[in-house]
Amino acid sequence: MNILIINHYAGSPSLGMEFRPYYLAREWQKLGHKVLIVGGTYSHLRKKQPEITGFQTVGGTDYLWIKTPVYQGNGVKRFLSMLGFTAKLWLRAEKIAQQFGPDVVIASSTYPLDNYPARKIAKISKGKYIYEIHDLWPLSPMELGGMSKYHPFIVLMQIAENYAYRHCNAVLSILPKAKEHCVEHGLPANRFYHVPNGIVEEDWEQPEPLSNDYKQLINNLKSEGNFLVGYLGGHAMSNALDTLIDTAKIVSTNGIKFILVGNGVEKQCLMQRANNEHINNVYFLPPINKSMVPSFLEAMDALYIGWKKNPLYRFGISPNKIFDYMMAEKPIVHSVEAGNDFVSEVSCGKSVEAENPQKAAEAFVAIEQMPLEERRKMGERGREYVLKHHTYSVLAKRFIEIIKQI
Repeated sequence: MNILIINHYAGSPSLGMEFRPYYLAREWQKLGHKVLIVGGTYSHLRKKQPEITGFQTVGGTDYLWIKTPVYQGNGVKRFLSMLGFTAKLWLRAEKIAQQFGPDVVIASSTYPLDNYPARKIAKISKGKYIYEIHDLWPLSPMELGGMSKYHPFIVLMQIAENYAYRHCNAVLSILPKAKEHCVEHGLPANRFYHVPNGIVEEDWEQPEPLSNDYKQLINNLKSEGNFLVGYLGGHAMSNALDTLIDTAKIVSTNGIKFILVGNGVEKQCLMQRANNEHINNVYFLPPINKSMVPSFLEAMDALYIGWKKNPLYRFGISPNKIFDYMMAEKPIVHSVEAGNDFVSEVSCGKSVEAENPQKAAEAFVAIEQMPLEERRKMGERGREYVLKHHTYSVLAKRFIEIIKQI
């Protein structure tokens, strides 16, 4: 098959996030399919932007880069970038359909506007048209960002989302519990499928060692007999790191140390708070290369992932971070209220109420006091589950099976 993936923010290991289109494409190519990814020349998620407009091969996968403007934050310029990407792709639809001849067209951008050109390309090429949901838009900016349903941006996104549900051959959702929402907005119930996020096995075979400054801190803390809790990822409100800081304060005399690696808009505020309140068992470190992630996670004794309380999560969660955590074979404390909970389901850690630092503190103390063998078995359960259900080779095959049956 010829598979066309449309994702404005598509990246690759060399460019940065988003990684999912690249990893699915790579697995499909191994299965004998031909893949083309269409993305914008600028994305706020990437660490590096493509230097050309047009066709380019990145890491063995073909990309078509549509020229889009640079923007900062979530203001008007980002919206104009969305409109520009969608409009230019609409105008090139016939040419793309004729040159590439896709059997399947997947609209996979975070926002739903790219469903318009996706359907147009699919109709011209007589291919199947799939809407892949990452986040529910416009529900996410409404429930997480507080935007009114009457805001012109929200109205436009709602029209596009409803259009997608009415016309697509199938919805493939990363979120496991989104079916009810999709059906409510026009999707026939038998067209909903769930294909979650996953991990890349090769990343764990020969990971890059941590740099000396990271190693030195970790070794020094361990030599003092401390129990190390790691967090790796964005420092934003949605990551509930304020809860983790509160937790650290509660267990400050228990020999439990917290190492937070990453960046984000809330990092400076969190660092300032820890300093002002003399919370001395929290360490903030800069981001690391993706290739070093396994090395950092494996050096920890336990790991943390948290969420704010928000009704949006009733549709489920599928964060890449949690699968990396599970691969590291470490117990996880999951602070969550959502439609699903991998940690609880797999028994690879302890799940506690979202935004409840006391419960999180009790969970970390309980894990720290567990026999080493019990902690090891917790970690093993997580890794076994991920290898069985969440490698990209498994997910890519499941995706193809769904395409063939719709």
